[in-house]
Amino acid sequence: MSVTESPHTGPAAVLFSAVATVCWAFLAMAGTAALGLHLLGADAYGSLGPMTAAVMVLAVGGTVVPHGAVSAFGVSGVTAETVIDIVPLGVSLVGALLLGLLFLRSLRAVPGGVTAGGLLARAAAVTALFTALTAGLAWAGHDSVTIPAQRLIPGAAGGGGGPLDRLPGLGDLPGLGDLGRELPGLVLPGGALGLLDARLRVDFAVVTWPALVAGALWVLAVLLIALAASRRTPLPRALSGAGRAVRPAASALTHVLLLAVVIALVAGLYGVTGGDQPRRAVGAALLGAPNGAWLALPLGLFVPWYGSAGGALLQVLPAPLRELLGGGGERPVTVPRLAEQSTWVWPTVLVALVLMLLAGVLTAVRTARTGSGLLAYAGGCAVRLGAVTALALPLLGWLTRVSAAVRLRIFGIGVHETGLALHGSLGAAAVLGAVWGVAAGLAGAVLAARTGLGGRGAAGPVGQGRSPAAYGPGDGPGPYTPSTPYRRPNPDTNPYLRTPPPRGTEGPAPPPPDAPGGGGPGRSWPPPHGSDTASRPTISGIPLPRPRPRRGSGRRWDQPPPEPPPPGRPGAGR
Repeated sequence: MSVTESPHTGPAAVLFSAVATVCWAFLAMAGTAALGLHLLGADAYGSLGPMTAAVMVLAVGGTVVPHGAVSAFGVSGVTAETVIDIVPLGVSLVGALLLGLLFLRSLRAVPGGVTAGGLLARAAAVTALFTALTAGLAWAGHDSVTIPAQRLIPGAAGGGGGPLDRLPGLGDLPGLGDLGRELPGLVLPGGALGLLDARLRVDFAVVTWPALVAGALWVLAVLLIALAASRRTPLPRALSGAGRAVRPAASALTHVLLLAVVIALVAGLYGVTGGDQPRRAVGAALLGAPNGAWLALPLGLFVPWYGSAGGALLQVLPAPLRELLGGGGERPVTVPRLAEQSTWVWPTVLVALVLMLLAGVLTAVRTARTGSGLLAYAGGCAVRLGAVTALALPLLGWLTRVSAAVRLRIFGIGVHETGLALHGSLGAAAVLGAVWGVAAGLAGAVLAARTGLGGRGAAGPVGQGRSPAAYGPGDGPGPYTPSTPYRRPNPDTNPYLRTPPPRGTEGPAPPPPDAPGGGGPGRSWPPPHGSDTASRPTISGIPLPRPRPRRGSGRRWDQPPPEPPPPGRPGAGR
């Protein structure tokens, strides 16, 4: 290691930090996905490891292709072609939080701040390692899930209604719900149902190259959002101005979105008490709470959505959406139309408005006031929050889109098809996000200024104690946080405040120590130990030690030091 190389900036440190960051994020995502699938009961029909890998690939935006087949007596005749496009944002959020926090912590550990090259090197190392592990997930994320006949057929062998009556399209297929009596073209005697070796097998596999590209883009997006939302992480000098302009609003909106997820998770867990399957409800909330929260927030801000549903997939929707989309075809999903089906939509609008106002207040609290008027200060907060919200709402709409389709074929002939699609208008989300962001920024800035909170939480330069707004006119942050003096500066007691005599002139000799008054009222020479001079706070905060004479100098500690050599004589005194 070279002399100028720090233990926190060397290649080994960068690689070690990237390995730790990616591994911890992967472990958190794997634990969340496995726990959610176990609570949903998915491990009863197949291996939990490949299913966990497939869910993790979906969480980073990858693609998983499932293919189903129903067989009886060893003959396969019914196949199901399935297309699923949904992101389990519960797994995504856990991985993104841990990845971003550990990455920011590694940047804070760099002494003197990170450079542009160091930032790019760390981001590239994290992205490369995450993409490599995503390739491992693509290799492991393929398997088959087999459901036996007792679970397929309602009422068979005490099954009590298994997944077949809930599988998309299979429960509505004529004759398949009661194989023992009404199978088209085949009449079986009573009791022959137990001889059937019917089973549903679903094969799923991860598409490798789209998964690798999606994983790399996901990591870069997470790191970019983490840098924008962190107010106290050092940035290179070229990005410091952009950080001061973007970070207050980005951090405020990020915290509000996390609060919305917490509210949705609490609401989901509260609904467990009234349900008959609490384990499934907890698993669904663990995997999909961010999906519900971030879909409801743009919808509560009057962003229009469009959806279509048909067949058995219509039954998985909430009652208002089921009634609204049940007619077939794509229909608009808006707050007034949903309010016609249920009045519980209006509390969602109220919560969305309160969360936006909270984002405006947090933006104002974290934006430093530089002595400008209230109008300029509120306008700056409004522009910042409007720009960030105009980017955030379309991103939320894109992440929470849902698309699923199942097509059943018997001997190659399509007999049934069901589907579900729900997506938001990204253009309207951008426009409404800018409008709501500007309004919330103005209202939040005025409210924060009136209550005295404007600029209180503004982050100063990295490594400094306070923001520039916390100092008085003409002051600035130094290498340490200055403390408030106990009394006014006095040249009589502080020799550092005295004006030195002109060069070339000799002042009067100091009075002897035993002279009365020390040569004048209130003066003594030298200043006694413990005075303002000796107890002056230093950078380390430790008072200066008592001066001691050098050996062989023959000078007592209370005698003044000898005159220094005149300037212009190099080597004098050596």
